[in-house]
Amino acid sequence: MNMLKLKRLCKFCDVESTSCAGTGSCMADCSITSICPHPEDVCVSIWRKKDDNVTIDTICHNPAHKLHGLVLEDYNNSKCEMRERNGMGSQFFICSCSEDECNNHVFFTPYSLDPQVVSVILVSLVPLLVLAMLVITSFYWYRIYHQRHAGAKRKKTPLDFSDARAIMMDDDGSDSSSTHANNLNHNTELLPIELDAQVGKGRFAEVYKAKLKQGATGAGEPFETVAVKIFADEEYASWKNEKDIFSDADLRHENVLHFLTAEERKVEKQYWLITAYHPRGNLQEYLTRHVISWDDLWALGGSLARGVAHLHSDHTLCGRYKVPIVHRDIKSSNILVKGDLTCVLCDFGLGLRLDNSLSVDELANSGQVGTARYMAPEVLESRINLENIESFKQTDVYSMALVLWEITSRCNAIGEVKDYEPPFGKVREHPCVESMKDSVLRDRGRPEIPSSWINHPGIQVVCGTIDECWDHDPEARLTAQCVAERFNDMEHPDKLSERSNSEEKIPQDISVTEFEEIEKKEVCLRNYNAPAEEAENYNQPSS
Repeated sequence: MNMLKLKRLCKFCDVESTSCAGTGSCMADCSITSICPHPEDVCVSIWRKKDDNVTIDTICHNPAHKLHGLVLEDYNNSKCEMRERNGMGSQFFICSCSEDECNNHVFFTPYSLDPQVVSVILVSLVPLLVLAMLVITSFYWYRIYHQRHAGAKRKKTPLDFSDARAIMMDDDGSDSSSTHANNLNHNTELLPIELDAQVGKGRFAEVYKAKLKQGATGAGEPFETVAVKIFADEEYASWKNEKDIFSDADLRHENVLHFLTAEERKVEKQYWLITAYHPRGNLQEYLTRHVISWDDLWALGGSLARGVAHLHSDHTLCGRYKVPIVHRDIKSSNILVKGDLTCVLCDFGLGLRLDNSLSVDELANSGQVGTARYMAPEVLESRINLENIESFKQTDVYSMALVLWEITSRCNAIGEVKDYEPPFGKVREHPCVESMKDSVLRDRGRPEIPSSWINHPGIQVVCGTIDECWDHDPEARLTAQCVAERFNDMEHPDKLSERSNSEEKIPQDISVTEFEEIEKKEVCLRNYNAPAEEAENYNQPSS
């Protein structure tokens, strides 16, 4: 005896407007319940949205037949779970179920792939993944073999200081000192360095004066004086970032700290950066101890601007392309003073290479970094324009303006010179971001430039430059290159600087522009073709 299959009860209102938003769950609110005409029929709901018109359709339908060109795949469910279908000319969700009036309460869930489709995709990807793993593994073992083979050829016993000396002397423009220095790290022995005295300490590392032993060379001093910046094990990320920036051959410049090599000291669980040593110390310490002349200000300020301009530039002095770099922590304690009273930039732990491949998200993740006292207004507000990489350079220019103010405040050309104090000296010693927001954003404050300062024509130009560099609007600020050019222009036309008598005079028939081009070519040749001249800037005796 055959069992009689009962016909299903379903909501049946055809197409009508609905307040159902298409998320979560909602009621179809159909007031008509119908007995389906065929025993095989199931309940179906269809939700559509086109522009601002939202409708829902509740019907009975035989799952053996397509509906709107679609096969009902989930009709055995007890609940009506909506699935989005594409290519229907509007936003389109459909569900089916096999309980009485089950299409009155609908549930919206994200579209999921059919399990069979997922299986096909996974099966297709497995061979590609296996092939990729084989390629990566082969390349890895090739690199290991190549490095060991090359290291065996380079290894020397005992380690000869002539390698390290070559680092300090080489500057031919193709293989930088940092490249040669990194090659030294392939030796099993570390450089023979003896730490002397601690000369500095920052957030991430300590800096030591040290002796780099020359070995049995039989000539000259038995050691060279270098600086060693030591990072603890937990500061590896900062060490690596600074090492990577220093390792760029195009970073080399007379106003950027000369990098020798980087080492991983595994026994001590330390990471070292070895650089040139400058016994005059950092700019903040120098300004604290010395009142400077206009000549000194011109040398310090101009060299600072040239160093920052080189970082920011997308080409070297010889015209070769380079990746621009922003320092992001320019302050007087991150600038060293050379023997000729020019500046060198150091401490690139927060530096950022402005590679064109960086996405907006990667730039955004670089964070609010730097020293609060020297942060630009847009950094304090976390409102840097990430769409324009020039925005990062503009923050460096603001910080540089504060350093130029510090230098100027200790120059005897301004009249009465007070004891050294940092920018925003009335703010506590290590101000937080919120304290600086009050001074810089709320009060629009800047360090004071007294009217007495501008009695000197050169100081007047410098103060005007400072004012344009710390403008609240980042786009209104000067570029570092413009600042460098202003310092260069101040020397000759106004005869504001009386440099050394040994310095060559400009012939009357050569214009300033022509002189600048000649000077750039000379610097280019000096940096890349005459390493012996530059070496004396870095091979300094102990203080």
